[in-house]
Amino acid sequence: MIFLFLYAGLLTAQQLPTPTWPNVNYAGNNHTYHMMDIYLPDDNRKHYPAVVVIYGSAWTSNDEKLSDYQKEVFVMPLAKKGFATVAINHRSSTLDAVFPAQIHDVKAVIRFLRARAEDFKIDPSFIGIAGYSSGGHLAALAGTSSNNKSVEGAVGEYLTYPSHVNAVVDFYGPTDLSVFYDCPITSDKKLTMKQRTKLFGEDIYDIPDKVQAANPVNYIDENTPPFLIFQGAQDRTVPICQSQLLHEALLAKNIDSQLLIKEDGDHCGNNLMPHHTKQMAAFFHTQYKKQL
Repeated sequence: MIFLFLYAGLLTAQQLPTPTWPNVNYAGNNHTYHMMDIYLPDDNRKHYPAVVVIYGSAWTSNDEKLSDYQKEVFVMPLAKKGFATVAINHRSSTLDAVFPAQIHDVKAVIRFLRARAEDFKIDPSFIGIAGYSSGGHLAALAGTSSNNKSVEGAVGEYLTYPSHVNAVVDFYGPTDLSVFYDCPITSDKKLTMKQRTKLFGEDIYDIPDKVQAANPVNYIDENTPPFLIFQGAQDRTVPICQSQLLHEALLAKNIDSQLLIKEDGDHCGNNLMPHHTKQMAAFFHTQYKKQL
């Protein structure tokens, strides 16, 4: 994380993108945690395929959207490939509401984009989703539960619109909290009580059904969209076994999934750099072209 912030400081003099539509409320209220910023490319087309981007915060932040560094690594490469970027806030699990509020917010964003596509120049036929760390978890869950009403929620005004996504990029997101540190690289670690209660407000070991309701693996079916997963082999915050669980479950159901492992990769820092997100943008572009 220190590396990430140092890099961000070097970018402040550059011309970074500004939102075409800042602080759009996707839930029909005035809460900051339900705001999003929409960035369009500069070529003034009629409409653009979109990618929703979700920050990492261990699910506890409700107002991060995109920092300058993240504008560099997400908005700019996506714009070069012709995508609108939708940077969202979501409710904090410790300040606002426990899970499943976070995925309900993500679903509301996707429904809003389809309902209001003409107003914001969005092509509703393609909405991708990407996130890192806890945002990667929410992106993966939105992807695998694309056609599952059990995690839909009732946030916002556009409940009849679909919340499926067309492609997913997951940067080192958690998968199954019940086996979180069951991995060689973290065999010396145990979840603290604070970690065990952070997402649900209860000890995960007392609520196995709720924990599995947050596991993206449990929603995979034949309609699950393609995945691209980035993971650092040296990540001791979200260990590699979490991404391997998801990737292997996707392949077992014949879903297109790529797992890109950086052998010296850690958490954020050297595993979330512009060359990684250029690969991300290229992946979304390929998936978009496949459906045209």
